Amino acid sequence: MIVGDPIDAGAFGTAGYGAAALAFSVLTLLLATSWRGRAQGARLIAAAAVTAVWAATLALLAFGRPLPLIIVYTLEVLRGGAWIMALLVLAHGVLPRFITIIGNALWIALLAGGWAFPAYTERLLAQGGIALALAVLVLLEQIYRNANASGREDFRFLAIGLGGVFAYDLFLFSQAELLRGISADIWNARGFVNALLVPFIAIAARRNPQWSLDVFISRQAVIFTTMTLAVGTYLLLMAAGGYVLQQIGGQWGIAANAIFFTGALALLAALLLSGTMRRRLRVFISKHFYRNKYDYRVEWLRFIETLSGGGDEDIRRTSLRAIAEIFESPGAIMYCRSQAAAEYVLAVAWPMCPEDLQGQAAVPANHEIVRFLAARQWVIDLQEYDASPDLYQNVSLPEGLRSSPRIRVLLPLLRPEGLAGFVLLYDPPPPFDLTYEDRDLLKTVGRHVATMVVQYDADRRLAESRQFEAYHRLTAFMMHDLKNSAAQLQLIVRNAQKHRQNPAFVDDVIATIANASERMTRLMAQLQDRDAAPTAQSVDLAMLARSVAGRCADRAPVPLLEVFADRPSVVRADPERLATTLEHVIRNAQDACEVGDSITLRLAAEAGRVRLTIADTG
Repeated sequence: MIVGDPIDAGAFGTAGYGAAALAFSVLTLLLATSWRGRAQGARLIAAAAVTAVWAATLALLAFGRPLPLIIVYTLEVLRGGAWIMALLVLAHGVLPRFITIIGNALWIALLAGGWAFPAYTERLLAQGGIALALAVLVLLEQIYRNANASGREDFRFLAIGLGGVFAYDLFLFSQAELLRGISADIWNARGFVNALLVPFIAIAARRNPQWSLDVFISRQAVIFTTMTLAVGTYLLLMAAGGYVLQQIGGQWGIAANAIFFTGALALLAALLLSGTMRRRLRVFISKHFYRNKYDYRVEWLRFIETLSGGGDEDIRRTSLRAIAEIFESPGAIMYCRSQAAAEYVLAVAWPMCPEDLQGQAAVPANHEIVRFLAARQWVIDLQEYDASPDLYQNVSLPEGLRSSPRIRVLLPLLRPEGLAGFVLLYDPPPPFDLTYEDRDLLKTVGRHVATMVVQYDADRRLAESRQFEAYHRLTAFMMHDLKNSAAQLQLIVRNAQKHRQNPAFVDDVIATIANASERMTRLMAQLQDRDAAPTAQSVDLAMLARSVAGRCADRAPVPLLEVFADRPSVVRADPERLATTLEHVIRNAQDACEVGDSITLRLAAEAGRVRLTIADTG
């Protein structure tokens, strides 16, 4: 077990452990003088004092004072246990009982094991050192990870100091386990390492005399810690099993050891990669060490993140995915109320498409199940419904609703004004029992999704309404231009019989047809590129208004132009679009006028501005 006899007399080891004893004694005094009666301070003082005694004892051992190995082992375990207890109390009691029980049980079991089996003290020294070092490092990591910003700042120096001490221990005892003996040089250097890291612990104590950290330990952290401790225990058992095989295997010992380690590592990998094992571990921890089954903060943040990360995907389909991921369900179906409000129809499905679910029939809005969901607002466990329908007042389910026997949960999407729809959730992987917490969580997310579904439907209808509105505006615009062009052509037809021999009439016909053709070409160009920005240029508004009035003179009442300006009225505009707009206004006025009415265009320049008024008496 011993390589180089680590407990032989030597000035290096004596000096190192002596320095560590002095450093931790000073630390104990500092903590004691600043102690304010808090439990955190008492545990830290005790841990520093035990470490000082431990270091002083090893200094005496290195100086040549023989001590039984069981004393050294006991002090090693007490030192690790004292720091474990100190770290547990620093978390302000928010650590789940599981972690607290495991942490305390670890060092107590190691202590009792050393005294109960003195023949195995040498083996337990290394293995116990590894276990204690792992426990302290895991606690440090979890407390630091889950502390808030200010708590991390105060805890950082303690994590560095204490983490360095036990990281060195992990290295020391891992080497001892691999080499079947403790290296004398590494053992003797251990005292100096402990002494050098004490200032970090002292700085941490100075920065936070009350040792009050706002710590929250999430379920994920507990599961990670539990699996880490379980893996560490498993590896220790592997090492013990390998040692036994090597001792009793004789000439087959090495081969048996290799086969044993290969099988054990394969089993460990299978367990770590098993989704069922992880689910069972989560259920076990939730049942026995937490009052609530879910970490609602984590679940809600993940739910919102899924909803907001859907991108261009239908928000209803994203909502299904968000609900299914909470329970690890393989799929979900959503029914929504139709626009006619006469039935609930299949809207979306995840991960499949609605086309893959042709067997899902529509549910009439007056069906018994719809009235039941709206009145009772219950989440229906279909497995429980099959076994005891009386629990759900023997309400009937629509035919074709359960196209697959794997559908497990019927979740109503409730709104204050009624049932917006419902979700069919496929059976999550075992173990799964629909408890009251599952029902409460489902009802909460269901109400949120119902609001989003109703908002989605309202946005869709608003978009359709805007499209129809744009279509009507476009139709009105086209009708004005087509009506103007048709009126010009009709005027030509009416006068053709009377003036077809008149060359001036022929010239006017050609000019009118050219104007109508130009207008139609311009209309088609505007329809093809109606989103293009208008081309602004300088336009004399008086000349433009006179031209538009002339084009509209073919119908009564003939528009009259009155100009009250002594200089050109120049504006910046697209001449074609402005002329079209003015002509539309004049044509509308002509349609509204009767015989004897009048239309007047008044153009006036005032205060650097130009004003064009179109007035009619119709």
